[in-house]
Amino acid sequence: MTGDPRKIERLMALTERLTEALQADIEALERGRPREMRTPKPDVQQLTAFYRREAESFNAAAVGALPKDARDKLTDATVRFREVVALHARIVTRVKNATEGMIKAIADDVAKRKSAQRPYSPQRPVPRSADALIYNSVV
Repeated sequence: MTGDPRKIERLMALTERLTEALQADIEALERGRPREMRTPKPDVQQLTAFYRREAESFNAAAVGALPKDARDKLTDATVRFREVVALHARIVTRVKNATEGMIKAIADDVAKRKSAQRPYSPQRPVPRSADALIYNSVV
């Protein structure tokens, strides 16, 4: 890719829009409202695909050919984007782990309650295995 100003502006705009979407996700997760996340929505998925395509066509030679102010803007936008992506990944992982932990705790509690016997209820005889007779030849 050459230092085409339109492509540079498009890449910076995509970076900013994705950064905003990720920040909105982070805010939604911090409020405890994961259904308000924007990244699973089709428009953000399409935006991500456009960003990937634009970023793949951008190479180191093109960045070197940019004017200093454009290179600085692109670098700043990319640094902010990477920071937000890393924060987003950490928060999503924390929420996932907490959710899985709660589900496991609930499942364990349900299993414990199902297997617990009630006092004063009729007890079913527990079938005994014949293993003791097989291994004990004295009988």
